[in-house]
Parts: sequence; C-alpha cells; structure tokens
Amino acid sequence: MKKWMLIIVTCFALLVGCSENAYGPREIVSETDVCEICNMSIVHNEYAGQIALKNGDYEIFDDLGCLIEYINANGKEEIGAAYIKDTRENEWMNVFEATFVYNKDYWTPMNYGVLAFDTKEAADSWMAKEGNGKVLAYEDLLEFNWGIHK
Repeated sequence: MKKWMLIIVTCFALLVGCSENAYGPREIVSETDVCEICNMSIVHNEYAGQIALKNGDYEIFDDLGCLIEYINANGKEEIGAAYIKDTRENEWMNVFEATFVYNKDYWTPMNYGVLAFDTKEAADSWMAKEGNGKVLAYEDLLEFNWGIHK
C-alpha cells in the first residue's frame, strides 16, 4: 500500500512541477489602474497594454510605447506574458506575436502613433483604409525611435 501511495504522490509532484503557468490578461479597471511608466489613468482602454509577471503581479500601461519602455528597462526574464489591444477588434493579443503600424498622425494616448494588429494582412488593410504607415514587428519596437518621448 505504501508503495502505491509513493508512486501516486511522485506522479502528482511530477505533473505539477512540469505544468506551465498560464498567464492571461486581466480586466482593466479604469477607475484605479494607472500606467506603470507615465502614471496616467487608463482612460482609453482600447490602447491599453499589460504584462503578466511570473510572480503573479501585473503591470498596466496606457499605451504600447510605455509597455515597450518597461520591457527595455527591465528585460523579459520576469515576464510571463505581455498583451496589447488589437486596433480592429479591441481584443487582447500577444505583444510578441503582433504586427504594428506606425504613423505620426495616428492618435494614441501618449502620442506614440503605433497601433497593434493580429496579422500583417490586418495592418496592411488598416493602412489602405486609414492612410500610410510603416509596418513593424515586435523586434523593431525595441529599437524604435519613439518620437517626442525620446
């Protein structure tokens, strides 16, 4: 009997130890959430971003530029996941997999002018309808000249 209990406990411990943490986005609370970088309230939820840290905490941002500034300053080691709102669908999506469009004339809360899309096709479609822009991948954002904020 003890042998079976030991096997069951060992299997359970292995399963728990091997499982991956699921880091999902949390709801933004406009009344209390403020941007980690600029301390502005999250008034325009459709531009919000957030980082789920591996320790279970969340960092909230009012604009993609603030989220990228946080990553540049702190690195990715403690990040479980990072999310930004899709410009077309207003749904959370993975920052590291998104496609971005920059146009100095696009309005965002901090005037960064960078919008996020779930695919390159969606970004191209947006630019064809709304005006020209420059398509960027996540890696491009790390070296991007963030305009008036740099």
